[in-house]
Amino acid sequence: MKIDIGFSLGFAFAALLVLFYLMSSIRIVNEYERGVLFLFGRYVGIKKPGLRFVLRPVYRMVVVDLRTIAEEVPPQDVITRDNVSARVNAVIYFRVVDPDNAILQVLNYRYATSQLSQTSLRSIVGAHDLDDLLSHRDKLNQQLQLMLDEQTDPWGIKVTSVEIKQVDLPEDMRRVMARQAEAERERRAKIIAAEGEFQAAQKMADAAEVLSRQPGTLQLRYLQTLVEIAAENNSTTVFPLPLEFLKAFGVGK
Repeated sequence: MKIDIGFSLGFAFAALLVLFYLMSSIRIVNEYERGVLFLFGRYVGIKKPGLRFVLRPVYRMVVVDLRTIAEEVPPQDVITRDNVSARVNAVIYFRVVDPDNAILQVLNYRYATSQLSQTSLRSIVGAHDLDDLLSHRDKLNQQLQLMLDEQTDPWGIKVTSVEIKQVDLPEDMRRVMARQAEAERERRAKIIAAEGEFQAAQKMADAAEVLSRQPGTLQLRYLQTLVEIAAENNSTTVFPLPLEFLKAFGVGK
C-alpha cells in the first residue's frame, strides 16, 4: 500500500514537471514579429506568427521585431569643411527586413546601427560647408540615408529615413551670423528703397512728358491741387498764378 502511494506521488510529481516544461516551452510570435529558430545552436529557419512550441534546450528561438524603429543619434561634435565647429544630432528610422541576417550577421543590430549612424553623421557633415548644413539639410539627410542603408543591408536592416534634428553653433559664430543677417536685411532694404525711387522718378518723368504734350491737362491738374488744399479747412490760402494758367484765359498774349 505504501509502495502504491509513493508511486502515485512520484508519478504526479513527474507529470507536474512535464506539464511545467511544456508550458514553459510555449512561445507566442506576434503578427509584427518573426522567430529565428536554432537547433543545438544551428540555424534551422524562421517561425511565422502564432503559437509555437520551443522544446528547450534542444531548440532556441530569438524573436525579432519587424516594426520601424526610431533611434536617436546622440549629439556629435563635428567640424565642417569650412572649419566651423558644430554640435549636431539626428534621428534614424529603420526596420528589420531579414530577421535571420539581423541575428546571424551582427551581434546587436540596434546597437550596431546606432554606432554606424554616429560615425556616418560626422563623416557627412564634415564633408560639407556650414551653409549646406543650415540651408540644404534635405540633401544631407538623403546622403546619410543612402550611406546607412548601403552599410546595413548585409545585416538585413532597411534604413528608411534620417533627419538631422538640431545644429548647435558656438556663441561667437552665432553673433557673427546675426550680424551677417542684419547686414543682409539692410542691403535688401536699401535695394528696395532705391528701386522704389527709380520707379517713382520714372513715373514722374512719364507724367511730365504727357503734361508737356497737352498744356490743358496741366491746368486741370493745377485746379485739382487747389481743391485738395481748400479741403484742409485752411482759413487763408495763398497760391501763385502761373503764366500758363493766365494764357489759358487769354491774358498776357
